[in-house]
Amino acid sequence: MGVDQVQERLEELRREIRHHDYRYYALDDPEVTDAQYDALFRELRELEEKHPDLVTEDSPTQRVGGQPSGQFAQVRHRSPMLSLQNAFDEEEIRAWDTRVRRGVGDSVVYGCELKIDGLAISLNYRRDGQGRARLHRAATRGDGQVGEDVTANVRTVHSVPLTIEPLDGLPDEFEVRGEVYMPISAFEQLNRELEAGGRQAFMNPRNSAAGSLRQLDSRITASRNLQTFMYALDPAGPCETQWEVLEGLQRMHFRVNPNRERFDDVEKIIAYHHDWQHRRHELDHEIDGLVVKVDRHDQQLELGFVSRSPRWAIAFKYAPEQAETEVEEIVCYVGRTGVLTPVAHLKPVMVGGVTVRNATLHNEQMVNDKGVYAGAVVRIQRAGDVIPEVVSVKDPRRGWKMPSRCPVCGGEVVREEPYVAYRCINPFCPAQRLERLRHYASRGALDIDGLGVSTLTQLIDRGLVEEPADLYRLTLEQVVELERFAQKSAENLIQAIESSRRPPLSRFVFALGIPEVGEATGQLLAQEFGSIQRLRDASEEELVRVEGVGPNMAGKIRAFFQGHGGQLADHLLAAGVEPEAEEQQADGPLAGKTFVFTGTLERISRPDAEELVRSRGGKATSSVSARTDYVVAGPGAGSKLETANRLKVTVLDENGFWDLVEGRDPA
Repeated sequence: MGVDQVQERLEELRREIRHHDYRYYALDDPEVTDAQYDALFRELRELEEKHPDLVTEDSPTQRVGGQPSGQFAQVRHRSPMLSLQNAFDEEEIRAWDTRVRRGVGDSVVYGCELKIDGLAISLNYRRDGQGRARLHRAATRGDGQVGEDVTANVRTVHSVPLTIEPLDGLPDEFEVRGEVYMPISAFEQLNRELEAGGRQAFMNPRNSAAGSLRQLDSRITASRNLQTFMYALDPAGPCETQWEVLEGLQRMHFRVNPNRERFDDVEKIIAYHHDWQHRRHELDHEIDGLVVKVDRHDQQLELGFVSRSPRWAIAFKYAPEQAETEVEEIVCYVGRTGVLTPVAHLKPVMVGGVTVRNATLHNEQMVNDKGVYAGAVVRIQRAGDVIPEVVSVKDPRRGWKMPSRCPVCGGEVVREEPYVAYRCINPFCPAQRLERLRHYASRGALDIDGLGVSTLTQLIDRGLVEEPADLYRLTLEQVVELERFAQKSAENLIQAIESSRRPPLSRFVFALGIPEVGEATGQLLAQEFGSIQRLRDASEEELVRVEGVGPNMAGKIRAFFQGHGGQLADHLLAAGVEPEAEEQQADGPLAGKTFVFTGTLERISRPDAEELVRSRGGKATSSVSARTDYVVAGPGAGSKLETANRLKVTVLDENGFWDLVEGRDPA
């Protein structure tokens, strides 16, 4: 076969495979069997292996993922990725409809699309001069103006076309926007695999989608079965309505949600909202409401924007979903500091598309305040990232007591006044040792991939590890002998441990497990003292000058370093761990300011918002005080908002926060 014939066959195979990818991944309507598809793919791969100079970036064979990258580059969006205002009940959606009609008159048609609970993504396409357009770049929403370049990872998502035939009227460069999500079935399978390997499971499908898309190793993303629904085109080109945009995206072979309708009456929108609230479990993906948009683009332009949200669109959200089930037993788990936490083991029940088997009960007082007991019929709730909780009990009974002996080691359990928590006081309790090691390796601390409960348990049982410093003495020969480990997986774990030797100081402080010191306080202590030695030497008077550190916490920090915590830090430093101070931005609107976030944020998660503040030289704390400069309050804000108002601290909504970030006066 000559080169021209090879080239022609390659193009024919790529076109045919792209067509079948679209039928399978976008339409869920395959035309060929798996064996027929595999034969086409195998022929393409073998031809490309024989002719590597003819391999193209958009070939279906290039979706498997490449070598890990060190970090994500920053990408400025062609136009801002906006957030939506929310309506939480019928009166709010009716009020929005009234405002729209006041702006453009009564001749309004609304498009209603299911609101996918995933991760917003923007795909940049450029024409190639041959009548097609190729995927040039993919970026996350980020702060709406600047996102992260995740092109290598998005290229592994099968429902994202790498090459398209663009609509007539689109410019040489344009963006397609939508949502990346993980199907519920894929989420449950992934968690089964993670738990089987002793690794931490994801809380919900949205977290798993975000974590999978932001992998530095695109091969991991390729294995995660992510999906997409696209819904926006920038610019809209020949499309004069949102409905035409969705139809145009389909013609370009993007995956578009088939569950959508148009209405000219807000009461019909409310009925459609109710209908899907009852039918949402028919879907293999999570939704948290409807997105309602004025359909005509000329009317959208007339309505315009308020701050960073369009007046012509709104998210009509669902209330947190609840379900009824039975408590099988109440079991106490022992944490890294010895605190016993009661957890209700439940008869499995579906809540929000996820099977729930456990609900936290926090402490003895809460168990009895709610009247929970083994055999109780309870109503549970799962909202967003929150761990499932018991909302109510059908026939409450009180009298449950915390055990007087540790359920793991049999050691004495005491309550330390004035706290409600009960603690196992045996410092050699195996459960505490395991939880301390798990905490050290966790995502918020040193993030050592592959070091989950199962692996740590084996390491402890074999006498290889007793404290974090022992991790750095592990050898490949020792790890390869563990269950479920082979040469490659053992090498990966050793490399992950080695890569944690130079952590940011704030993560190292949090990883030590100082009582009451969470991620936010770890950041503040790292910013204030700049080195682990200065933190260890700090007096209580110096510690209480740090935002969020009171006399009680200062005393515990001092006691920690004067006791076993000092030894823990010494052993880690001797093992070659070198915490690094983080550079902070010295000027800008956030520099030197202290923020507290409360309630739900739409455009960014609270941890990411706190990280953004710190990266701009500000501080993010978990409690409001007279030294707090701003409280950023979203829907569901509680006592922190009340405290801010009482202390006359400036309160911003999310749009006001973004105005401040970008150097504008908050609205």
